[in-house]
Amino acid sequence: MRAIKVAAVILAAGQGTRMKSRYPKPLYALAGKPLVDHALEAVRQLSNLKPVLVVGHGADQVRAAVGDRAIFVEQRQQKGTGHALLQARKPLMGLASLVLVTYADMPLLTAETLRSLVERQKNNDGPISLLSARSETPRGFGRLVRDSKGSVVRIVEDSLVTAEEESITELNVGAYCFGAGWLWEHVDQIPPSPPKKEYYLTDLIGMAAGEGARVEAVAIADPQEALGINTRAHLAEAEAALRRRTNERWMIEGVTIVDPATTYIEQGVTIGADTEIMPNTHLRGKTAIGQGCHIGPNTIVVDCQIGNKCRVLASVLEQAVMEDGSDIGPFGHLREGARLCEGSHMGNFGEVKNATLGPGAKMGHFGYLGDAEVGARTNIGAGTITCNYDGKRKHKTFIEEGAFIGSDTMLVAPVRVGKGAKTGAGAVVTRDVPDGKVAAGVPARVLNRDDSDGDED
Repeated sequence: MRAIKVAAVILAAGQGTRMKSRYPKPLYALAGKPLVDHALEAVRQLSNLKPVLVVGHGADQVRAAVGDRAIFVEQRQQKGTGHALLQARKPLMGLASLVLVTYADMPLLTAETLRSLVERQKNNDGPISLLSARSETPRGFGRLVRDSKGSVVRIVEDSLVTAEEESITELNVGAYCFGAGWLWEHVDQIPPSPPKKEYYLTDLIGMAAGEGARVEAVAIADPQEALGINTRAHLAEAEAALRRRTNERWMIEGVTIVDPATTYIEQGVTIGADTEIMPNTHLRGKTAIGQGCHIGPNTIVVDCQIGNKCRVLASVLEQAVMEDGSDIGPFGHLREGARLCEGSHMGNFGEVKNATLGPGAKMGHFGYLGDAEVGARTNIGAGTITCNYDGKRKHKTFIEEGAFIGSDTMLVAPVRVGKGAKTGAGAVVTRDVPDGKVAAGVPARVLNRDDSDGDED
């Protein structure tokens, strides 16, 4: 028996006028990803065919954001959802037995829920199955009207319900699975609805019922999945719902989240077991955190790789790496290209950019390391700064293994401090310091260890 192929269509052509913005609604961010990305991810798991994305308002911007993850068709005139789906007929005709239709502004729909819809249609003798939700609050959704046999016969828009129909609590979510043959024969027969003469997908239900065909409905388990994004208030509501869902998933996986209400974890983040996330922590982008870490409170981590048993306290990390057993904070800042090697320590009010703090090295407080390589077991005194920029170009500082950098040292790059070398407090180092030597003064001179008067070596 041949497997039933499923094609997915995501409708993303609307103007989103209630967002009060020129920005295309499918590109608004939710948990670190555009709304359309959530829809694409949900349908990706259900079909081997590339989904069709129907675009309209802001089409070029949406195309640029989605790239080659979808086939694009454009609804040049906004004539309703039925007209939007009609644009997908040409690229999909004959490719699949079933057509799954969802919206880019319904980001909480899960792949599991959509899979249940597809499975229902596979077993439905009629041409349509749709998702429904039970709620006392319609929120603008149409109500499902059933016949005596339980088949859905029509959908009544919220603005058109009669007094009798107001008691109906089963709502049309807006996701459908169609028999492809029936759909492509009927989608261009939808009658125009007054007063705008637009063509709506919901009319296909009445058309199927008029032919005596059965329309099935699958009730979603979590009504929050039905949330559509029409306003910025809806966006915030969806953000809170997705945050709860994400945090619960990580807690099930063995992560301790002390206060889920103030913990913000985006969809691309991974976290190891026995890690503890403290309140007011934001984990963003493609951040990966190992096992047994302690992150937060009051911490922001963006696109970082954090090893096992690391500690991050009240700090900001961006595109940085922390190896096993390293720690930072409070009030530290790792910028792009920063690396704390195994067992290294960075204390309060320090900043590292495009620089490596070697294994076991310590930078206690109040310093800046930019474009630098710091060797193992080196001590960086308070107030140390690598002066890496000469006004035109960046230059690098090398501090080798076991060096001791005194407080308030200025290292004017390019410069090298040798293995086991030292600088005196307040030194301004403009020339290399050889292995094992001491440099002090402004500008710093290399001292002879046997010369107490400090003559230059």
